[in-house]
Amino acid sequence: MTFVRLIRLGLLATALGMGFAVSPPMISTAHASCVDPARPGVVWRRCNFSGRNLAGIDVSGGTLDSARFMRGNLAGATFKETTLDRAKFVSADLTDADFSGARAVGTDFTKANLTGASFEGADLRRSRFFDAIVRGANFSGARLQGADLLNADFSGATWTDGETVCAAESIGQCK
Repeated sequence: MTFVRLIRLGLLATALGMGFAVSPPMISTAHASCVDPARPGVVWRRCNFSGRNLAGIDVSGGTLDSARFMRGNLAGATFKETTLDRAKFVSADLTDADFSGARAVGTDFTKANLTGASFEGADLRRSRFFDAIVRGANFSGARLQGADLLNADFSGATWTDGETVCAAESIGQCK
């Protein structure tokens, strides 16, 4: 039964003195915040920013679950302590981005340029770094259990122990 029919039924029942009440359906606000400007604490759940130039944004402490930034320019962006579960950064430029302390479980960084990015203390379980460039990135204290690292270039990256620096040509693993 459509919402309009339920309203009509409710109005008819009220007119007949039956005391029948109809509540409006729950309206999802999932996309209502997608027009909000980038700022610390922003909520961008399931928003699509693919192909956009968002270089240098600061969304620290925000919630960006399932957001899409594919092919976007996010160079120098700050995602400190941000929740990014299942977000998609496929082929995005994330050069020098800061993901320190972020929760990015199941996030897709396929073919992203993450040169010089910081993932210090980040939760990256089950994330995908397939064919990503992560040269010189910092993974100190990061959680990478179940992450897909196939063909990712870790040359010069600081590994999860905070001491090991990956050798040149570290493809798919830190050598």
